[in-house]
Formats: sequence, structure tokens, C-alpha cells
Amino acid sequence: MGRSFEFEMAYELHGVLAGDVSMITGEKVVPAYGGGHETFLKKVVTPIYKVIEKEAEKNKNGTADHSMWRNYDDLNEFFWSIECFELGWPMRSEHDFFCVEPLDTSKPRRWREKLRFRRQTKKTDEEMEDDEELGPITEEQIKPTQRWLGKTNFVEIRSFWQIFRSFDRMWSFFVLSLQALIIMACHDVGSPLQIFNANIFEDVMSIFITSAFLKLIKGILDIIFKWKTRTTMPINEKKKQMARLGFAAMWTVILPVLYSHSRRKYICYFTSYKTWLGEWCFSPYMVAVTIYLTGSAVELVLFFVPAISKYIETSNHRIFKNLYWWGQPRLFVGRGVQETQISQFKYTFFWILVLLTKFAFSYAFEIKPLIEPTRLIMKVGVRNYEWHEIFPEVKSNAAAIVAVWAPIMVVYFMDTQIWYSVFCTIFGGLYGVLHHLGEIRTLGMLRGRFHTLPSAFNASLIPHSMKDEKRRKQKGFFPFNFCRGSDGQKNSMAKFVLVWNQVINSFRTEDLISNKELDLMTMPMSSEVLSGIIRWPIFLLANKFSTALSIAKDFNGKDEGLYRRIRRDEYMYYAVKECYESLKYILQILVVGDLEKKIISGIINEIEESIRQSSLLEKFKLKELPALHKKCIELVQLLVEGSEDKLPVEKIEEQHSKLVKALQDIFELVTNDMMVHGDRILDLLEPLEDSEEDTGIFMRVIEPQLFESYGERRCIHFPLPDSTSLSEQIQRFLLLLTVKDSAMDIPENLDARRRISFFATSLFMDMPDAPKVRNMMSFSVLTPHYQEDINFSTKELHSAKSSVSIIFYMQKIFPDEWKNFLERMGCENLDALKREGKEEELRNWASFRGQTLSRTVRGMMYCREALKLQAFLDMADDEDILEGYDDVERSNRPLAAQLDALADMKFTYVVSCQMFGAQKSAGDPHAQDILDLMIKYPSLRVAYVEEREEIVLDNPEKVYYSILVKAVNGFDQEIYRVKLPGPPNIGEGKPENQNHSIIFTRGEALQTIDMNQDNYLEEAFKMRNLLQEFLRNRGRRPPTILGLREHIFTGSVSSLAWFMSYQETSFVTIGQRLLANPLRVRFHYGHPDVFDRIFHITRGGISKASRTINLSEDVFAGYNTTLRRGCITYNEYLQVGKGRDVGLNQISKFEAKVANGNSEQTISRDIYRLGQRFDFFRMLSCYFTTIGFYFSSLISVIGIYIYLYGQLYLVLSGLQKTLILEAKVKNIKSLETALASQSFLQLGLLTGLPMVMEIGLEKGFLIAFQDFILMQLQLAAFFFTFSLGTKTHYFGRTILHGGAKYRPTGRKVVVFHANFSENYRLYSRSHFIKGFELIILLVVYELFKHTSQSNMAYSFITFSVWFMSLTWLCAPFLFNPSGFTWEIIVGDWRDWNRWIKEQGGIGIQQDKSWQSWWNDEQAHLRGSGVGARCLEIVLSLRFFLYQYGLVYHLDITQSSTNIIVYALSWVVILATFLTVKAVDLGRQLFSTRKHLVYRFFKVFVFVSILTVIITLSNICHLSIKDLIVSCLAFLPTGWGLILIAQAVRPKIEGTNLWEFTQVLARAYDYGMGVVLFAPMAILAWLPIISAFQTRFLFNEAFNRRLQIQPILAGKKKK
Repeated sequence: MGRSFEFEMAYELHGVLAGDVSMITGEKVVPAYGGGHETFLKKVVTPIYKVIEKEAEKNKNGTADHSMWRNYDDLNEFFWSIECFELGWPMRSEHDFFCVEPLDTSKPRRWREKLRFRRQTKKTDEEMEDDEELGPITEEQIKPTQRWLGKTNFVEIRSFWQIFRSFDRMWSFFVLSLQALIIMACHDVGSPLQIFNANIFEDVMSIFITSAFLKLIKGILDIIFKWKTRTTMPINEKKKQMARLGFAAMWTVILPVLYSHSRRKYICYFTSYKTWLGEWCFSPYMVAVTIYLTGSAVELVLFFVPAISKYIETSNHRIFKNLYWWGQPRLFVGRGVQETQISQFKYTFFWILVLLTKFAFSYAFEIKPLIEPTRLIMKVGVRNYEWHEIFPEVKSNAAAIVAVWAPIMVVYFMDTQIWYSVFCTIFGGLYGVLHHLGEIRTLGMLRGRFHTLPSAFNASLIPHSMKDEKRRKQKGFFPFNFCRGSDGQKNSMAKFVLVWNQVINSFRTEDLISNKELDLMTMPMSSEVLSGIIRWPIFLLANKFSTALSIAKDFNGKDEGLYRRIRRDEYMYYAVKECYESLKYILQILVVGDLEKKIISGIINEIEESIRQSSLLEKFKLKELPALHKKCIELVQLLVEGSEDKLPVEKIEEQHSKLVKALQDIFELVTNDMMVHGDRILDLLEPLEDSEEDTGIFMRVIEPQLFESYGERRCIHFPLPDSTSLSEQIQRFLLLLTVKDSAMDIPENLDARRRISFFATSLFMDMPDAPKVRNMMSFSVLTPHYQEDINFSTKELHSAKSSVSIIFYMQKIFPDEWKNFLERMGCENLDALKREGKEEELRNWASFRGQTLSRTVRGMMYCREALKLQAFLDMADDEDILEGYDDVERSNRPLAAQLDALADMKFTYVVSCQMFGAQKSAGDPHAQDILDLMIKYPSLRVAYVEEREEIVLDNPEKVYYSILVKAVNGFDQEIYRVKLPGPPNIGEGKPENQNHSIIFTRGEALQTIDMNQDNYLEEAFKMRNLLQEFLRNRGRRPPTILGLREHIFTGSVSSLAWFMSYQETSFVTIGQRLLANPLRVRFHYGHPDVFDRIFHITRGGISKASRTINLSEDVFAGYNTTLRRGCITYNEYLQVGKGRDVGLNQISKFEAKVANGNSEQTISRDIYRLGQRFDFFRMLSCYFTTIGFYFSSLISVIGIYIYLYGQLYLVLSGLQKTLILEAKVKNIKSLETALASQSFLQLGLLTGLPMVMEIGLEKGFLIAFQDFILMQLQLAAFFFTFSLGTKTHYFGRTILHGGAKYRPTGRKVVVFHANFSENYRLYSRSHFIKGFELIILLVVYELFKHTSQSNMAYSFITFSVWFMSLTWLCAPFLFNPSGFTWEIIVGDWRDWNRWIKEQGGIGIQQDKSWQSWWNDEQAHLRGSGVGARCLEIVLSLRFFLYQYGLVYHLDITQSSTNIIVYALSWVVILATFLTVKAVDLGRQLFSTRKHLVYRFFKVFVFVSILTVIITLSNICHLSIKDLIVSCLAFLPTGWGLILIAQAVRPKIEGTNLWEFTQVLARAYDYGMGVVLFAPMAILAWLPIISAFQTRFLFNEAFNRRLQIQPILAGKKKK
């Protein structure tokens, strides 16, 4: 039936597309679902959409379990099965696929079961009808009932077991390796060859028993986790799962039995040979192991021949299908993902090095040092405990051994991440060097290699002729970058000059450089360029001419020596030559008198003749060159001033006189002071002495009226002709004469330096040859936009409600760019801008420096501008190039239209503004801002969703359209309108926004750009090169996603932004460089990657959008591509800008969102399939570069808890005292190593290593070292340690309980102060609670540790823990601007008290009331399952250990270990709780109306407590220490009770117990707030603290001489 439907659908599709006529009816082919208007939408699309929509509603905003609803993947994968053909064509609405509710278990189903039973018993219809219980039969009961299909192929179950299940091979490998290392350490193995000793080898072989048990666990987990897919699982898959479980169980019986039977009963061979092989022995167990490993051996063989493995996986031949049946299910994804042999060798070699280093370190420093202490501990018999031992008959020290070994085990499973980071640094740096990264990183390097840029530009960015292509293909062995050179085109230099000038002009338009810098950096365009003669930009020639004059002035020797010395510096030679030629050219135009021209010609001939004869030093006195230099400057300055438009007549005459005087001075200086034979100039006049006129002229020569005008004859042409090129040349000549050393620091703007250096470096990187624009691949850019800023409004610019105004902030953060902007606008200050009505330009200037949509659009539209310029260069002739691109575009309208058409054909930019329709309807100013963007950039397209009401069958219905618009005549004009089956935002917002608009993109490639990104003109020129990457094979296949590097442009705002930018930069550069090659596991980590549009639009799109599970939608595009045999590369020769969050709270929200996303990835089918389908080493790469980093961070923190609670157990139970005194076990080196490993991670060094390497590559290692030291001085370690807490909290909590959600950070421009209550709400549960817990652990350990343990060892072991706990408590306040200003502290205290006391309720936000916040903070528990709640309760029991252990160490107990002591402690806790409840009741009853009574009541309670304490101290010897220890014992118990109450909230909510829990929780939060606030208040009294905080928060700004204090204070300086 399925094949008939398939044939019918294919036949209809062909008929509809081709317009065929049916052979049966003679009419045009009409689809089976009907051919009417919108029939396909209504009959095909809408039913499927309704299923998706209703399933998404069951998600309940992320609170429902994933197993309760079908996401996009479940519905999509249903169509991978043959059962999908049961839907029929047209689709049958009664099919189970369209059922969205679980099967009803009400009476009709029971009735059918009984009906079936009655039929089996052969009862008559009359007997059945008379059955009262069954009742009469109705049609509804006979009608078949739909059943919910449930999940397809996979169930996303929240469990940490998912990590083991997805990467079971890795965990099995580590567990087996750990067992082998422990066995080797027990045998004191010193060399790997000793393993083949018979006894050792036999013990090591026991690891396969462990392997069998691990496989059994995997089999059980597979069945448990796939249980809810049983309804859609094929019967063969069910059989396979049971068979695998059966075989796993069988081996768990066979291997242990054979091992115990065969132990020490083996047959040895080759004993006569004195070799290690002679010690090999065989037994039945070894034979069984050989059989057991048969499957693994086959996999190993296939691993070494990936081509065969791939063929087996992808082949549909029956033999290979049967062979592959035992492995993974044959799905459309995950098959044939093997890489080439070379790629496999590279990442295998990488991981072998990592693993060898890891195991060597673990064996030598973690495991082996622990063996001897373990043996000593096992020898000591436990007799006396310092508490009531629950199991007094047990005399072993198992608990002590667990306390010692557990931290080591945690570090063993975590430290691979550290070793990966180390080798990532090494290999990433090596690959960076090989790819020419950082070759040009300073202005000095740029000047030194600038002369090579034209040829590199020509080789990289200019299309080559066929002749050049042939020559380049014959270059032989040497790689691309070693063969840079000209391609023979005579206008190649002119093209470089044209592009270079366009780039520099874009710098000026962006206000990165000033007008003077523009003049210094541009290159003149003249006909000389076509012949290969180039005039370098003046910033390269700065001070070169003056230096040459100094050299010539003091030179002693021959002309050849002077020439060689000047020629040694190419730029100096160019400067001298150009100055000489420029002076000649200007004098030729300026001097028009016959006599004057003869004189100047004579001087020039004399100079050039001397140069040819190498007699310049003999014929000229070069000591006078500085004086000539000064006179020339004066002359050129007069010419520049005289070229100004509309000078008055009087001014012209005055300038003329000064000009004549300057020329006369130069003439006199040259002929009298410099020329040895100056009288030869007069000899030129001798043939003219006979005539009267000539006598007059001769007399003028003698007199000092040379160059003066007489009569109607003018000797100089002044003012000069109105010529732009002449004016530019004069201006350039003046700059050559006057520019000093300061021009060597041009450009001054740091961003301009970075951009120009990277552009120059990228020209020497390996990139594909550039095709002509008409031949390049077409591409689109897509930017999703929700409600972020488009442009700052005038009101926003000047408003200072939250802190300071945006415009004031921008002026201080970007002072040089503000100055350049004022210069470009021709205004002196902000007020002048307002007076001249340039508010719109001001808005644009500020918006282009924030994270706004207008900045992104401007940057991406550079692509179109670059394409037009490149198309112009492709088709322009020499005259057009000399005329200039801008001039030709203005004057040659046909050519301009052709360029526009070509650019539009190759480039499309679509901004998906999700709310544009609603904003237009509501008159939101944002809608006008978007329209203004479309008007400014006519080729910009905006897609949005329109919601409107339409009358359908006389009933109003909401209808949704996806619309594409453009700007025409100042209004938005509709281009396309696509009706939707319903609202598209049923999944995650951003991917749904992209999915609805992707249909409007065009071309073969698609670049996704976030709205907080930027692009640059010089980078846009490389876009056509980048697109050619799709045609280059990378391994087995061409790439399907092109990864690009990013530059974080928000790094200069604050120290936090600096840390974040460096951390992000290290990931998007050295990290992704290694992921792409050699590890081959780079995925899609967000924009600005470029997709193969055709590949992805036919394979699921670029965004998975299921609610919650696809929170990090970007990376799932990479997973999907890899599973579908795509290839993802990383290209470093092109970069885009990226904005990041700049405040701690913003950064923490972003880190929380990413951690939430990684926890959802952990339970996703994509990670499971990658972990199962990759080969072993590629699987390691996948794990440690995705969820492994977060899980390693989590277990590193868990390791600290395990260590401290283990030590707490040893101390409080008295075991530590016994071990130190009897076993002499003092400082275990292995524990110190473990804690050092964890501190390595905590202090941010794990992130720091790649960061330092990348900075070293791009800026130099000295600068990298300086930056790293400076970061530590600015408390970078505090920041990274605090971020560790954020990652671990949200990652672990989300896996257990869910609650992943998008957390908007706001992308604020201004760094502002966050009040205390906001910080407490954000970090209370993630950091503060854990910090207090760690400090209590450390204090208890310090109080009761044995005195024989050295304080130095204690300090060393616990230093990192102290540091981490204090960081988690203090960092939010250290990194909070104005956090120690007294006035602000007072305001924060008032706000805190108001917030903590405010009652919550419906509609009251959490920032207004503690109660509302407390309820919201438990939202993750509402959707938790029973297992997660039980685990939460079990984890909460750890807080009772304090009480149980500490009460036996009170002086009042008199060393009693009776259980009654513990029972009495609960009486004290109960009394304390009753006291708290009584005070709360008193507050409710008396605080409002009987305030005096309430005060007396509190006094009575206080006096009563004090009386009890005094009585106990006198009678029972209660000490001050006892009071302190009691607090340390009872406070954790109370918190543990609160956590348990929260876990069982559904059972106790509404009772008095829950009300008391709220009272107790409020008291705890208030107490913790006071403890946190007190140090801040004390430090706020010291003014130096506030100054120090400002210094380390904004140190980068201090280096740039910015005024941070006025920004924080909000004082606007006029």
C-alpha cells in the first residue's frame, strides 16, 4: 500500500508541475486533495501544523517532561518509517499520527476488552445486549479509538545517566583504565612491559568482567530510556534490544565464573624462551575474553579502514544491512560520518598524546601515591569513635578509604579536560603559525611589509586570467602563499590603490580616523600607477624625507655611498624621489615666465647632470638642504592657502607677493649658497644681450625683481588652475615635507589599527582564488530581530534615568571617534550639532557604537558595496579606473545600473523582524526606524509575520501571513505574502523567526548574522573568495558550513568586558581552529557561519526550534549537518564583529543560558547519535568540546564537596586522629595533587592557556604575558571562578529538574550599578548558599582537625577552596560599579529591607517582593519527576551530618556518645523553630496595631533565651565555643529541612508546615543578606576602597585617559 501511495504522490507532483493531462479523464492532473485555492495549505500543511502546535502546548513552557510530548524531531522522524505511508494520500485525519492526547483508559476501552472476551466465549447477541454491566452497544463504542503514538526513536529523559549512555565507550574506557592502573599500582609496576608478567597480566585481565557489567548497565539503560518509544519502534529493534541485554547478562555470568575457576590455573607456553612472550599464559577465561572481544576486534579493523566502514554503513545491500543490524538502527542520519584516513590519523594522534599524558600523570601522581596510605588504613583497627557509631560491630575502615579515594576518582575523571586544554593550546598555536596568523600585528610590521600588499592583494582578491591560472597551477611543490606575485595585469596596482582608498574612506565615514589621517593614509591615483609606479601613503613615508636631508647634510664621501645609504630604506628612497618630482611638476605649472622657466630648467638640468655623473656632492653644498627644505615648505603652504575658493582680490595680491618672495629666496639660496658654479645659470642669457628687449630682461635678472609680473606679462600662474588632482598633489607634497615622527602612529584609533593589520595579514593566508562577480556564487544574509534597539532615539540618547545618558557615555568611551565625528560634521560640540539640526547624524553615530540593528545592517550592506566595486574592477578599463569608482558611478548611469543589477543578483539581505507587523499597527517608533533603514538601504528586505482578522464562513478568524517588504518612495511595499497555517512562534523564538523567513532568501549560500554583530568593508571584499570554499573538497566532501572568526568589539568598555572578550576570542579562534582541524568536530556555535543553502533547506533547515530542548538552537544546526554527512570548516582569513555583554549580571545570565542549553543538549538525540556513531577518538573530541566541558566543571566542584565532606567525616568521627597517631598517615600527596588539579580549573587557568596562546599569536607573547598579568591584577581569577559557579549550578540543576529558558541580557550600552537585592536574587541559590556551605565546612574542619597536621599542609590543600568560596560570596559586589559608595550602599539597604519584608501575591513581580521571588525560584521543582525530587532530598541530607557530628564535640555533652545526645539536639532545634514561629505570629498579631506589645514580646523572648543560656552555662558547663559550634551544627540542619520541604511541596502546600517553611526561609535569606551586606558597609567607610574598585573595573579605560568617575556619577560636563 505504501508504494502505491508513493507512486500516486509522485505521479501527481509530476503532473502538476508539468501541466500534464490525465490519460483517464482527459483533464489536467489535479492533486488528490483537490486543486482549489489554498487547498494544499488546508488539507496538507494545516493538519500537520495543528499536531505540532498541540504537542508544543503540552510542553507547558518547559515545565513538562520531554517524554510527555512530541517535538519536531519526533514528528519528523515518523516520516522516516514505512508506517508514514499509512497516512494515505490524501492524508487520513483519523490516523494515530494526528492524535495528540494519550490513550483514554475510560469505559469504552474496558467495554471493548470485555466485548472481545464475550466473543471468545461465544455468547449470543441477545446475551450480550442483556448484560447490564456492559450496557447497550453504540456506534461510538464500536468506532476505533485513536492512540497517541508517543515518542519516535528517542526519549529525552532527564538523567545524568544520559551522559554515560551517549558516551558509554568513553566511560567504559576510563573505568577499565582506572581499574588497570590501580592493579598496576598495587603490583608496583614501574614499566609498561611488566604488565605481561603472568600474575599481573591475569589481574589486569579482570577488567573485562567490569566491561561486561558496564555493557549490562548500558543495555538496561537503553531499554529504560527507550520504553516510551515502544509503540513506534519496529519489532526487529525490540528483538535486538532484548538480545543485546540477554548477551550482556550472559557475559556478566560467564566471565566472573570462568575467572574465578581459571585463576592461577593456566597453561604457559614458550617458557624455554627468555622473552616477555614466554610469560604469556592461557586459560578458559582468556579464551572467553577472546570471544568476548571479537566484536570489538572487528570494530578496530574497520576503524583503520574508514572507507570500508563507511561503505558498509551506507550500503543498502542485504548482506551489509544484516551485518549492521546488531549496531545502531538504520536511520537517515548518522550513517557514513567517517572521515578520511589522513584526518582520522591526525585526531587519533592528538588523542593518543592526550591520553598517554593523562594516564602517566594519573598513575604517578594520583593513584600510585595512594596505595601505601590505603594499606596502612586497612591495617588499623577501629575501636573508638568520637560520636555514636550506627554500626559499632563493623571494624573495617571502608568509610575512611572511600573518603580518601573519592576525591581522587573525581579528579581522575575530570582532568582529561585539563590535558585537552593544554594540548589544544599547543596544537592550536602551531596551526595558527602555519596559517600565518599574526604575521602583521603592529604598525611597524605593517609598514615593513606594506610594499608586498599590492602583489598579495592581486594574488588573493583579483580574478586571474586563464594564462595566469595555468602558470599558478604549474607552481609545483610550494604552497599558495609562497608564490605571491603579479599576474601580469598592467592595471593590478591601480586596482589595489582604488580598493585601498575605498577602505580608508570607509574608516573616515565610520569616524575611526580624522581628515588629516585620511590624507596620510590614502594613495594618489594617477596614470603612473598603470605602469607599475606607485606612490605610497604618507604614513609610510613619515619623516623619511627629513631623515634623508639629515643624512645628506652630514654625509662625507662619494655619491655612490650616499645613494646606497638612502636606497637601503625603500620608503626613504621613494620619499626623496617623489619630493623631487613633485617640486619639478609644481614649478612647471607655477612658473610661466620665459626667463624664469629657463632659469629653473637650467637648475634642474644641472642637478640631474650631477646625479648622472655622480658629482652631486662636488657641485652642490648639501649642508644648506635644511634651509631649502624650510623655504620649500613656505612656498607650498602659500600654494595651499591660495587654492582656497573665492579668495578676495586683496588677499590674492597679498598671497602673490609672498609667493614671489618665496621663489626669489629659493632662487638665491640655490644659486648663491648651494651651487658651487651658480654663475653658470647667468650664462644662459648671453645669446640674448643684443636686442633691446633682451637687454631689459637681462637687467631684470640682475635686479631683485625675478618672478615678479611686469606689464601685462605674468611670470607665475597664480592662483593655480582649478584642478582636483593638482590640489591633491600639492597637499600631498606639503605633507611629505612636514610630516614628522608622529605620523608613524597613524592611525591612532585602536580599532582601525586592528582592522587594517588583520586585513593585511589575511592577504597572505590560504584562500581560494577570487572569481569574477558574475561567476561567483550568489548568497543571502539573514538576521533575526525581535524587540532589540534599531536606533537610539533622541530621547534615549539624552535620558539618564538608569545611570548616565548614552550620548555622554559614548563621548567618554570613544573620545577620538567623537572628535572625528564633530570634525566631519563641521561642528565644535554637541550643542552646535543640535543648533544645525544634525540630530539624525548624532543618532546614527551613537547607534553605530552600540549593539543595535542599524549597526548590523550597515555592516552587512558593505557586502553589496564591495560587490559593486569588485564588479566595476572586473569590467572597467584603465580610464575608468583612473577616473575613480565614485566619479564613474555618478557620471556613467548605464554602468551604475549594471553594477546595481549585478550586486542585487548576487546578494540579498533579509532582516526577519518578528514584531514589525505589530509595531506598525501600534504606531511603535521602532517600526519607523525599520522603515528608515529600508529607505537608507534600498536593497534591504524585511520579513515579518502579520496577524489580522478575516471573515471565514461568516465567522471572524485570526489569519497569519509571512510577508516580505521593501521601501519604495518612502513607504514599505509588499513583495511576497505567504499564508501560514497559524502563528509560527510555537517553538523557541529565534529559530522560529529564522524558519519563517528563510523562504525569502535566495542564492546558493546563506549567512546567518545576529543583530549584535558588525561587518567591515575590507572584510566584505573577501566574501567571494569565501564562497569558493564550497567548491573545495575538505576531506571526503566539500564543506556545507563555513565557520568564520569573530572579533569582540565590546572589550574596551570595562574589565569584565575585557575578560569576556578575551575568553570569547580564544574560543572563536584557537578553539574552533582545532575543532575544525584536526579534530573534525566543529559544529555551528552561532552566527556568522555561512551555510550551503541548498544542502540545509532540503535537510531540515538551519534551526531546530523545539521548545526547551533546542534552547541553544545554533549548535543543533551543526549536529544536524554532521549527522547528515555534511562538512564544517573554519576559515580565519575573514572576520566579523560581535558584541558581548559588559556587566557581571548580563554575563551571568548569558552563561546561565548557555549552561541551560548544554544540559538540554546532554539529553538530546543529537548528542546521543554523535556519541554512538563517531569512532572512539572523534567521540572523545565531541564530548570534551561540547557537554564534557560543563560536566567536567560540575564534577570538579562536586569533587571539592566530596573532599571536604570526607574530611569532615574523618574529623568528627575521630578516624583522622586514629589514622594520624596509629597509621602515621598525615599529608597524602595524592590528595594535594587532586586539589591542585581542581584549583587549576577554578582559577580560570583552563581558559587562560588558550587565551594566552591566541593573544601571543596575534599581538606577541610579551604583550600576551603582560595582559595575562594585568588580568590577574584586575581580579580575572575572581571572574572566571565565579563563572565556574554559574555554569555548574545551571547545568546540574537543569539536567535534574529542567527549567531551561532563554534569559534576555538586554545588551545594555552603559555599565550601571545593580542594587543589592537584585544581586541577591540572581546569585543567592547559585553562589551564595554554596559559598556559605563551603566556608562552614572549612571552619569546622579547622576547629576539629588533629593538631599534628601541619597548618602549611592544611593551607595548601584548602587554599583553592577558600578562594572559590570567598569569590562566590564577594564577586558580585566587587564587580558592581559604585558598589562601595556610601550613599549608594545606604539606598541599597533600604531597598533590601523593603523587598525582604514585602508580601507576595498574584501580579506582584519578584523584584518587588521576597515571597514572589522565593516562589519563582522553586519553579524548576514544579515539573520535576519523583526521581529528581528524591535525589534532591538525598542531597539535602548532607546538612544533617554537621549536627550529628558536632553535638558530640560540645563541652556540655562531657564526651558522651549516647544516642540521647543527638535526640536532645533535635529538641533544641524544635524549640528554636517554635521561637521563630512565635515571633512571626507576634509580628502578625501585634506589629500593626499594638506595636508596644510586640516590642515587649520580643524583649521577653530575648530575655528568656538569655536566661536559658546562662542557666545551662552554670549547671551544664555550656561554653562560648559550644554556642559557636551549635550555630555551625544547627544552621545547616535548618537549611536542609527547608530544601526537603521544597522538594515535597506538593504534599505539604497549604498546611501550617508550609507556612512555617516560608517563615524560616525568609529568616535564613535575611540573615545571609545581613552577613553579606555588613562587610560592604564597613568597606564603604574607606574612600580608598571605592577608588580601588573603580581602578580595577575600568583599568583599560584609565589607560585610554577616559573619565570613568563622571560616568559613574552621572555628572555631565559641558
